[in-house]
Amino acid sequence: MENELTRGPVAKTMLRFAVPMILGNLLQQCYNIADTLIVGKFLGTDALAAVGSAFSLMTFLTSILLGLAMGSGTVFSIRFGQKDDLGLKEDVLASFALLGVVAVTVNILIFAGIDWLIWVLRIPSSLVTMMREYLIVVFAGLIGIFLYNFFASLLRSLGNSLVPLLFLAVSAVLNIGLDLWFVAGLHRGIAGAAEATVLSQYVSGIGIAVYTRIKFPGLWKKGESVRLRLHRVREIARFSALTCLQQSIMNLGILAVQGLVNSFGTTVMAAFAAAVKIDAFAYLPVQDFGNAFSIFTAQNVGAGHTDRIQKGIRTAVVISLGFGLFLSACVFAFAGPLTTLFIKAEETAVIAEGVRYLRIEGAFYFLIGGLFLLYGLYRALGKPGMSVVLTVVSLGTRVLLAYALSAVPAVGVAGVWWSVPIGWLLADALGTGYYFFKRKKGLFPSRPQAAGPGAIPPEAAGSGRGKTP
Repeated sequence: MENELTRGPVAKTMLRFAVPMILGNLLQQCYNIADTLIVGKFLGTDALAAVGSAFSLMTFLTSILLGLAMGSGTVFSIRFGQKDDLGLKEDVLASFALLGVVAVTVNILIFAGIDWLIWVLRIPSSLVTMMREYLIVVFAGLIGIFLYNFFASLLRSLGNSLVPLLFLAVSAVLNIGLDLWFVAGLHRGIAGAAEATVLSQYVSGIGIAVYTRIKFPGLWKKGESVRLRLHRVREIARFSALTCLQQSIMNLGILAVQGLVNSFGTTVMAAFAAAVKIDAFAYLPVQDFGNAFSIFTAQNVGAGHTDRIQKGIRTAVVISLGFGLFLSACVFAFAGPLTTLFIKAEETAVIAEGVRYLRIEGAFYFLIGGLFLLYGLYRALGKPGMSVVLTVVSLGTRVLLAYALSAVPAVGVAGVWWSVPIGWLLADALGTGYYFFKRKKGLFPSRPQAAGPGAIPPEAAGSGRGKTP
């Protein structure tokens, strides 16, 4: 096994585990950053707008797999905290089977309905052919995304956040090199950018799968007692379904906003495509810190360390707040230079709109940092339903206000940008109020009883079954 997060100084342990996760997902964003940067510079504004819309669609659809992987990782972390090797092996087997079936099914449905998806996004007719060409290639990488996210979640649940970082580092460098070769060298156009991304995704997915099989052979030895058990699959599904729903709602809301943005024309589409990449890249540290905090909390739930969980909450709030304020200052100050990384200097209208987006939304990253902590906390405590509620509040507010405010002539597209931090604020207020209310009524799990090493504590398991039969 790997590193336990149930012992040692809380702040040091949490940061040592979180930093590789942060760096790893910053590198993962390089996939999309490289596409956007190279496509914008070499293929022009129309191609950039098409890739930007495709990114929103890809993010929404892959959120299904990401949510299942995150939910599975929470179960793995609890098992690891309980030192329940048999339960961990069976849960890993059940999760891999479940996610594999979902990945194949989603891939089939995507290719069958690709034209309908393009229609839903309200893509201008001049961009339809280009976007379809890009999507057909990029969705071929979905199985690679499944492999990477499953095995990365497994390794992180065991306290190893460094190896996923290393595989992403290799893959990101490969992606940038292939992008330049395919687009600028071989002149393969927008399809070349998609091909570079897909090949890089399979390198990271297959590579981390092979590493995990070699490093942890004991996890894959069935033996007489380890089986693919239906109740394990149901347990993983129950624990992951709401996390999956949360991720899907989050990205469905973003997709709905993307459709509204597209209605404002190519200039706003291109500005949004560039700015949203910077935006996502900027607040990744607080997002991944929230995910690391969730794994930290889940391991301590399994071990029954309530005092350590409460100390971890206090520490995480201070760290996340500091991260958020620092990121906001940087993005606000350098919004102009950051936008021109993706947009040609002569595209002054596109640059101006991108800067306005970043200076409105980027000033409030500390709010999204708090929201990611709340998501992670409730997921680890077996209350993913609350994470769904917070997501609905945040995204629902964003979508409703975006459509309402943008319809006011004096506000226009700026209303779309302002709707985001308002949604964050309302969700933070609700999630924090719920925490203080429920803490007085026993929010945290009690120490597991010695007689049941195979059981997830009731507070973290919902309706899942307990000991391994």
